[in-house]
Amino acid sequence: MMALTTGQGTQFYTLDPDSQTFLLTNDNVQITPDTAEFAINMSNQRFWEAPMQTYIADLLLGKIYPREQSFNMRWIAAMVGDVHRVLCRGGIFTYPTDNKNPAKPFKLRLMYEANPMAMLVEQAGGKASTGYETILDIQPTEIHQRVAVILGSANEVDTCLSYHGIDYSEEPAID
Repeated sequence: MMALTTGQGTQFYTLDPDSQTFLLTNDNVQITPDTAEFAINMSNQRFWEAPMQTYIADLLLGKIYPREQSFNMRWIAAMVGDVHRVLCRGGIFTYPTDNKNPAKPFKLRLMYEANPMAMLVEQAGGKASTGYETILDIQPTEIHQRVAVILGSANEVDTCLSYHGIDYSEEPAID
């Protein structure tokens, strides 16, 4: 299966083994705005910034206050697979800032990991951020530039960003 966008929505194509061609199987992929699934590498939890620590702790509390909703964690440990699941079922994928190696606080590359996935997700109605800025708004400064990634179901991304003190739930007013 291949996910594709040309800036006019996200589509899925599936390889037909008989004809050896990709057939359009979903011409309007839409990520549900709400979710009960998240994907994150929990083994790095002790290295995350406080806002992400608190956000994930609240997800793990389930129906206990404050979220009052049970969440399932799914983690394939391959961004493409995790984002594909988000495109198919909704969810939030994050590889947040951490201090495991202070010289490299981010894992994923902007130009060939974060940007392509952010474009697919946003074209499917989701959102993508570093926790502090929209991924697609970042002007690259080097080819292997790394960034934090939070992407997926729009309402859940907004909730995660609120832990970082950012409110992207409303579009800025245009003067």
